[in-house]
Order: sequence, then structure tokens, then C-alpha cells
Amino acid sequence: MTDWLEHSVQIEVDAPIDLVWGLWSDLEQMPRWMKWIDSVTIQKDNPELSRWKLATTGLEFTWLSRIVKLVPNQIIQWESVDGLPNRGAIRFYDRQTSSIVRLTIAYNIPGIVGQIMDNLFVGRVVESTIQADLERFREYTIRVQNEF
Repeated sequence: MTDWLEHSVQIEVDAPIDLVWGLWSDLEQMPRWMKWIDSVTIQKDNPELSRWKLATTGLEFTWLSRIVKLVPNQIIQWESVDGLPNRGAIRFYDRQTSSIVRLTIAYNIPGIVGQIMDNLFVGRVVESTIQADLERFREYTIRVQNEF
């Protein structure tokens, strides 16, 4: 039996859905606003697959992720197919002049790390980090809009 943890956070971004979707759907750009994501590389032979690298405070994890559902301007859903077990979705809600972005992630704490760390503590750290990631995304979106 595995211990999956799930977190959801959301933010309103003062940008149209097309811009918000365009930024998020370019997965290789995510390290620009996601603190722990070191790199994302789309697989040339299969664009539904991407190699992810997470690095923080001496810990490093990699995984291969597969897009399981993609509806433009609405949802990108994924699951890992090797490496760090994780799955989730990023959902988009059009509010005409703004957009709601809701990120849900679930992950399995790997073996010994899960035994050492208290899940509640890990959950608080992860949730506050992804909330800060969404806030960085909002700021990044403002910068992109100002370039046009």
C-alpha cells in the first residue's frame, strides 16, 4: 500500500485565458515560475511524454510524465510513467478579463524519505511552495503582457 498525498491551490490571474493557457501548455517554460522544477524536456519521439527534474535542498528526483488529458484552455492532466510517482491536473477557468488557474498535484513519498518525514509537515511545505509558484506565475504573466 502506498501513501499518496494530494494538494490543490488556485489563483486568479489578470490575463485572458489564451495567454494563460499558452504559457502553461509550454511545459518546458515551467521552471521560470516553479521553484522546485529544475527542468522539463519534451520527448522528441513522443510529445505526450516529458522528462522532469525536481531539485531542492539536496534532494533530486526525476520522472517521465505522460499527458493523459488535454483540452485547450481547460485542462492539462498528467501522470508519471517512471521515476517519482505523481499525477495531477492544471485547470483553467475563463473569467473574460482574467483567468482562474487551479493546480492539483498528488505524489507518493518515496520509501525511506516517507518513513523519515512527517506527512503533515511535508504537505504544508509542498502546498505553500506550489501556492508561491502560482503567485510567481501571475507575476510572470504580467511581465509577458507588458512585453506586448
